[in-house]
Amino acid sequence: MSYPEPRYHGENGEHTANFRLATAEPELPLRSGAASYLATGASTNGQFGLYRWDFNEQPSGPDPHFHRSISESFFILSGTVRLYDGDRWVDAKPGDFLFVPEGGVHAFRNESGEPASMLLLFAPGAPREAYFEGLSGLAAMTEQERAAFMLEHDTFWL
Repeated sequence: MSYPEPRYHGENGEHTANFRLATAEPELPLRSGAASYLATGASTNGQFGLYRWDFNEQPSGPDPHFHRSISESFFILSGTVRLYDGDRWVDAKPGDFLFVPEGGVHAFRNESGEPASMLLLFAPGAPREAYFEGLSGLAAMTEQERAAFMLEHDTFWL
């Protein structure tokens, strides 16, 4: 494997980095925690999307599913998050990591009764913000609207 073709052809580099303070408010407060948009696909030119997912003590998380066009990675920062790798559930602790390639069945849950936090990395950088923000409206959607929403956001439930 080799490095990809250069995407920047300048001579002196550019001052284009983005810094985010740890104290920044999450972009998406949720009933079950909060999501912080650390680096969206739009801000990384589609290379990746990186999100911090903070769970409160309320049990939450999606059932097993897969994506056709994006990989997803999980890195546990604090607490205990149950991760499903397609074969088994594992109680993941801080420092544990799970990579799920395109088509890989996976799921995650906080069932510990305690707060937990993890990083989610999607590659390439799909517009996951619209998916996260739309989840709260699923109950008001018809079955056909839910199916169209999931298809639009590359989420296939088992």
